[in-house]
Amino acid sequence: MCGIVGYVGRKDIGSVLLDGLRRLEYRGYDSAGLAVVEASQLRIVRAVGKLSNLESLVRRRPVSGGAGLGHTRWATHGRPSEANAHPHADCARRLAVVHNGIIENFVSLKAELSATGHRFRSETDTEVAAHLIEERLRELEAEGGAREPGAALLEAVRRALSQVRGAYALAVVWAGAPGVIVAAKTASPLVLGLGEGETFLASDVPAFLKHTRKAVFLEDGELALVGPEGARFLRLDGRAVSKEPAVVEWDHNLAEKAGYRHFMLKETHEQPQAIENTLRNRLLPLHDGVLEREAGMPPGLIASIKGVHIVACGTAYHAGIVGKYLLERFARMPAQVETASEFRYREPLIDPATLVVAISQSGETADTIAAIQLAKQAGAKVLSICNTVGSTVTRSADFNFYTHCGPECGVASTKAFIGQLAALNVLALHLAASLGRLPDAEGMAWVEELSRMPDLIRETLKLDAQVLDLARYYAQAEHFIFIGRTVNYPTAIEGALKLKEISYIHAEGYPAGEMKHGPLALVDETMPVLAIATRSAVFEKILSNMEEAKARGGRLIALCTKGEARLTGKADHVLELPAVSEHLSPIVNIIPLQLLAYHIADLRGCDVDQPRNLAKSVTVE
Repeated sequence: MCGIVGYVGRKDIGSVLLDGLRRLEYRGYDSAGLAVVEASQLRIVRAVGKLSNLESLVRRRPVSGGAGLGHTRWATHGRPSEANAHPHADCARRLAVVHNGIIENFVSLKAELSATGHRFRSETDTEVAAHLIEERLRELEAEGGAREPGAALLEAVRRALSQVRGAYALAVVWAGAPGVIVAAKTASPLVLGLGEGETFLASDVPAFLKHTRKAVFLEDGELALVGPEGARFLRLDGRAVSKEPAVVEWDHNLAEKAGYRHFMLKETHEQPQAIENTLRNRLLPLHDGVLEREAGMPPGLIASIKGVHIVACGTAYHAGIVGKYLLERFARMPAQVETASEFRYREPLIDPATLVVAISQSGETADTIAAIQLAKQAGAKVLSICNTVGSTVTRSADFNFYTHCGPECGVASTKAFIGQLAALNVLALHLAASLGRLPDAEGMAWVEELSRMPDLIRETLKLDAQVLDLARYYAQAEHFIFIGRTVNYPTAIEGALKLKEISYIHAEGYPAGEMKHGPLALVDETMPVLAIATRSAVFEKILSNMEEAKARGGRLIALCTKGEARLTGKADHVLELPAVSEHLSPIVNIIPLQLLAYHIADLRGCDVDQPRNLAKSVTVE
């Protein structure tokens, strides 16, 4: 999830673009760059690392011009480097492109363009767009006929994008058309800001909100020819589109969070998009090398795997426990899961027939990195499930399966957890299918249900107001117990973690069957007990565990499947969730637990996004 800004007008273009990038830096932080058309010449400035590095370059040699683009990058293809930083240019360095998203067919497009003489300078998927547009401009020139430069660029971009598959918010400047920008969007956000004699372009409204509150939001499949007096719009099929601006009423600080009070709440609501990004192009075909294509695992490796060892920390460890259930149930493969900090200090029984799966959001978790090194010393192959391209974990692993959830600013992980659960489902699905341990009909049913998960998460997020009422009731609790069974035991411990890390309430998660082995002693009339009691093969068991807690005076909260009648009178509070298969239920069930933790923390006046004593990336032991 990168950040794009653009400007056409008379202001100091360097200041406008850098200020916009500063307001979008949360969207990407591994490199940044500018492209400005100066006197019919294209100038590109790029720097690796924080935005301050780019600002230093521009201070030493200011940029000027009437149209320009800026970009702050969060890597998806290609490690963080100056060569991979945006903007990217064509062969003649007359045209520059910035892009947020993933061009899924960039490998084949790059091969075709290279065969016709195009020279590539980066490892990114984005650069193919610059060369495609260059090719289409040549095509238009060969066709002849008078065409205004801005219109020529618009048509070239339209034709180029007809060859592109994937997600993109894309903007282009060309030395042959000074004073204009062409922008396009499919599945990634892009919005225009309309000022007096100036027009802005950005991934998010905050980039231009200090200049104008008039905004035009591009829809999927739309393009815009942007000039100082506004823009004209058309669709990819060439049809013109009429669009009316909206007036943005957001408070400036809230606008940086897209109107949400905190990044955590924003990221919780981004989870439908996050899981779509993780699953895109990874479900089918069942028997045609998805893991080889997406994770780089060589053909034949899967058949040699005798067992899986999952290592992770914190929230990622909880996702790993779900992964263990999935791998053993469906792939019929022995699986262990362990906190990386414990794994690294013992002598685990792993060998070249072991696949070690290392899970990390940041890719910089010190204990997980050390666990990978230990595994490789023992001859095991390592697959990372990670959200950060170019991180130490991904550079250390043999194979990488990226979750593509975008940057997560809140310390308490939400959408990264959903991405990890989705990735582990994909891994288990394709291992099981490749090993012949999953009937095709069952595999296709799994695929179909995974495809529905974004909509099921959207439906679950509608419980927000109900959860807020529940949070008001329990905001002053001193302790909390969460219980679940099978795949929802890790959901329970993740729910407890979310509550304790941002609200500072002492909370614990337990396998529900373990309550009578000690934790039941904690239950009295002051103890809230949250039971995950959605439909499962062990529903009757969890119901009995709830009865045990209720008999001791516990205040019972239950998550159940919509329409479940067997819980009537069993709990003080009930949240009904959409029906889903048991092995996929953690993806839905975690949503109300995230919301509950968020609202309780907010009501208690806690710093939700930056809780005390914690950091987003744990880079020390």
